[in-house]
Amino acid sequence: MWDVTPREAIQIQHRLNRLINLSWDGRKVSTLAGLDVSFPDKKTVLGAIVILSWPDLKVLETKTVTQPCRFPYVPGLLAFREVPVLLFGLSKIRREPDLLLCDAQGLAHQRRMGLATHLGILLDKPAIGCAKSVLYGTYEESSDEKGSISYMYDDFGDVIGAAVRTRKGVKPVYVSIGHRIDLEKAIEVVLACSPKYRIPEPLRLAHKLSVGEVIDVDASDEEGSLF
Repeated sequence: MWDVTPREAIQIQHRLNRLINLSWDGRKVSTLAGLDVSFPDKKTVLGAIVILSWPDLKVLETKTVTQPCRFPYVPGLLAFREVPVLLFGLSKIRREPDLLLCDAQGLAHQRRMGLATHLGILLDKPAIGCAKSVLYGTYEESSDEKGSISYMYDDFGDVIGAAVRTRKGVKPVYVSIGHRIDLEKAIEVVLACSPKYRIPEPLRLAHKLSVGEVIDVDASDEEGSLF
């Protein structure tokens, strides 16, 4: 899947698009993963994973992994640069997350196949895209109060995500379905993960980890479930 041209990558996105599950099955969530990617240099991609307990957001485990960067930068195809290193990192952690929170788009993508959707489908796990900027879609500005929501629409008038204000008076984050979740549940999770900052805590910590900062792990936690 990964050794492909940009044209082949777009064809893969169209095929995977048919597998998206837009419903939440009510499963129990006790752990979630915050996922971020950085590029230490032009030839290397780094995946950062922080596993937290839910709903108290204690850090249970962290992991960083690197791989050679094998796919060019093409807007709309970032999953082909970044998903492989995240899959590798997730294969190395001890605790299997019940839900994935990605610093990326989900359905709010020109082919409804952002990184969060791509990763969620490959792992068949609930996944949420939570981005700091808009890739695709339009919305009207909402109130600047915390918790205010403005739905995002595609060119055909369909809802593809939401601009969500996680803090009063700051820019929203852009939340969209990745896989196996509905938009309302995705928004609920993002808001619950944002007690202090604009960026949800799992993503804030994953970003810090991705740039070399040390994240303290809760030493009182018992050993989690293993893969």
